[in-house]
Order: sequence, then structure tokens, then C-alpha cells
Amino acid sequence: MKRLMIPLLLLAGAAGEAAAQSDDAAYCKKLGDYATRYLGDAGGNGGTRPDFDITDGITKCNKGDTAGGIAILEKKIRSKGFTPPAR
Repeated sequence: MKRLMIPLLLLAGAAGEAAAQSDDAAYCKKLGDYATRYLGDAGGNGGTRPDFDITDGITKCNKGDTAGGIAILEKKIRSKGFTPPAR
């Protein structure tokens, strides 16, 4: 019975990590979209484009460094007096 429990616990832990990474990636994208929409520079087509800080955060998110990307984007959003969106 104990031999069966260890693999099951390892599988449960791996599934939890994958879900957390997926949640972080989704939140990172949400922050990038939010920052671009509300803090971005005026674009030539009437929309907005991200500034260098926002681009850096989005790039980190896209490369899998969600912790780094989230930190940059949340800091940028707060520095402009906005509250980051909920996770």
C-alpha cells in the first residue's frame, strides 16, 4: 500500500505545479493586456502599444519567466496609480 501511495503523491504534486504554472501564464497575459491597454503609448492606428517596461514584462512571460514578468508588470501598473487586475 505504501509503495502505491508515493507515486500517487508525486503525480498529484506534478499536476498541482502544472496548474499553477498555467494560472501564472494566464495572469501574466492578463497583466500584459491590461498594461498595454491602459498604460501604453498612443499608436499610429488609434490603438495603444506597450512601452519598453511593458514589452520587457510581456517578453519574460512569453519566455516562461512568469515570476519576473508579473513583477515587472505589476510594478509598472502600480507606479501609474492603477491597481493590477485580480488573478
